[in-house]
Amino acid sequence: MRRRQFITLLGGAAATWPLAARAQQAGKIYRIGFLSGRSPGESASAVVAFRKGLGETGYTEGKNLGIEFRWAEGQYERLPALAADLVRRQVAVIAATGGPASGQAAKAATATIPIVFLSGADPVHEGLVASLNRPGGNATGVNPLLPAMEGKRLGLLREVVPNAALIGVLANPATPFFDLQVNDVQETTRRVGQQVHILRASSDENIEAAFTTMAELRAGALLVCADPFMLSRRERLVALAARHTIPAIYEVREYAIAGGLMSYGVSLADAYRMAGVYTGRILNGERPAELPVLQPTKFELVINVKTAKALGVKISDDLLSLSDEVIE
Repeated sequence: MRRRQFITLLGGAAATWPLAARAQQAGKIYRIGFLSGRSPGESASAVVAFRKGLGETGYTEGKNLGIEFRWAEGQYERLPALAADLVRRQVAVIAATGGPASGQAAKAATATIPIVFLSGADPVHEGLVASLNRPGGNATGVNPLLPAMEGKRLGLLREVVPNAALIGVLANPATPFFDLQVNDVQETTRRVGQQVHILRASSDENIEAAFTTMAELRAGALLVCADPFMLSRRERLVALAARHTIPAIYEVREYAIAGGLMSYGVSLADAYRMAGVYTGRILNGERPAELPVLQPTKFELVINVKTAKALGVKISDDLLSLSDEVIE
């Protein structure tokens, strides 16, 4: 789908909703569920973007909408119970965000309540939808493709640190797309002849141990794979990278804003806004089975030059010219 068509699909949607559906919602307060694999404190901007999308479709929390928030805080095994609780409360829609495990938990918990997922994994392979264009069931959503871009991030990192003999790759083995990420990295390394060391982390203790291992191995750079657990620990990850003086690349700009060297991926704010729009459209009477899964088409490279200077890393003018945002 072309970007212009994509924007038109979202931006022009309000004009096409039936007047009857809008009239039907008048005076009624809907209650929806917001299920996330992330943590509330570090997800504030994501929730703001989600609410913005709801607002674009006529819904404001406290006015005609109530939101039940459920947070797994990186402990994905908690998601099935949290999803089941939302089903017991008979929410009108479940927004399953913060990784594919949320969508899977919601899908397993209900076959009737509409689900709007936000997942970087393949929603067809994961069984969330029959196809991207025609989901066919009670779920649809946004597929930001973040886990499928590790090879691209590795290539960008090599441009910044071309002499790194060994690059550490930090990934969460608890995420459903762990194998996809590792395979993507390994295919890239075979093609370019780069040596990497896979580091597994699904707890704070694992993260600390991973940086100790990288120091022992004298890794010259770090790739932090896309994962909600990692994103929720971005302040810790950025601080550890600074302490160990190791250049690192991450999935989204939130890391670079926190002081990370660079990021490459889609805009999470846009993805959450899109999920909010779809949630509102379903409340307005549209069926998830007929709403195609959205895949953002704009990717952004963000470079923190202040961090680069602190690390003693030289960012080429060519790479800076390609960046979408430079943080001074």
